[in-house]
Amino acid sequence: MENIEFVHRSVLYNECLDSLCIKPGGIYVDGTAGGAGHSSGIAARLEDGKLYAFDRDIDAVMTATERLSRFGDRAEVIHSNYFDIKKQLSDRGVSGIDGLLLDLGVSSYQLDCAERGFSYMADAPLDMRMDRRDKKSAYDVVNSYPEADLKRILYEYGEERYAPSIVAAIAKARSVAPIKTTLELSEIIKSGMPASAKNGAHHPAKRSFQAIRIEVNGELEIIADTIKDAVSIMNEGGIVAIITFHSLEDRIVKQTFAELAKGCTCPKDFPVCVCGKKPLLEIVSRKPILPSKEELEENPRSRSAKLRVAKRVNVR
Repeated sequence: MENIEFVHRSVLYNECLDSLCIKPGGIYVDGTAGGAGHSSGIAARLEDGKLYAFDRDIDAVMTATERLSRFGDRAEVIHSNYFDIKKQLSDRGVSGIDGLLLDLGVSSYQLDCAERGFSYMADAPLDMRMDRRDKKSAYDVVNSYPEADLKRILYEYGEERYAPSIVAAIAKARSVAPIKTTLELSEIIKSGMPASAKNGAHHPAKRSFQAIRIEVNGELEIIADTIKDAVSIMNEGGIVAIITFHSLEDRIVKQTFAELAKGCTCPKDFPVCVCGKKPLLEIVSRKPILPSKEELEENPRSRSAKLRVAKRVNVR
């Protein structure tokens, strides 16, 4: 393994901590601990409260455990996907939380550590697993998925307009020999694109790599259920703060917040409400909170970050 320190700049750091309205005695969850940047900020504001920091990546778990050790019993690191937050907390006797933070997407460490296979800029085995205990890797997706499924993934998860020709190039290449490395895949993707598409602001393989990574890790399919699970155990006034990095994630978060913030579902012509349904969330930030000019200058990777915030209401 390359000797790369787990570095991940916590985007929208102050905005997240301010939005969480951290109470010294509260119970908080960081579902994506990473390098423990946000987690450290939360734990530092606690007195007799507790932070549960989750991550599915063992490298992040080891780093976060070390960096949060100075907070003693105020912080516990859990090697688990944030999808299992409700069960993991229940197993620890936690029935209510005061805040949830999710920083979605891939970390700088995962991108920069070539051997993890996330980057189209460095050669490595096709992997892209955030949790290396998982069986399915990018190699499996690229080499074994039917062409129709690959097209759907590139269209839906990468919003890649050249999906048909890219998939045709992948199919042709893998019929000769399995596609094994990131740079090999990157070149195949480029070969399936017109010359005009290779000179844009972004690397021509960016969208396809994003799509394959999302499929490998099941990133989009768990967001809505995670939010709903967390809200179901959230105390009155508790905060949900979620950072997204592309339109697909942001759309899911926005729609899930809107669904949970909707109250009465009775037809408009009913004189009184008979459904009794009350909103579970109050949306704090109607528009997403974006990085400041200063942050964009210091950390260009934050340019696509968006923070959405909602508050738990009507706890019975």
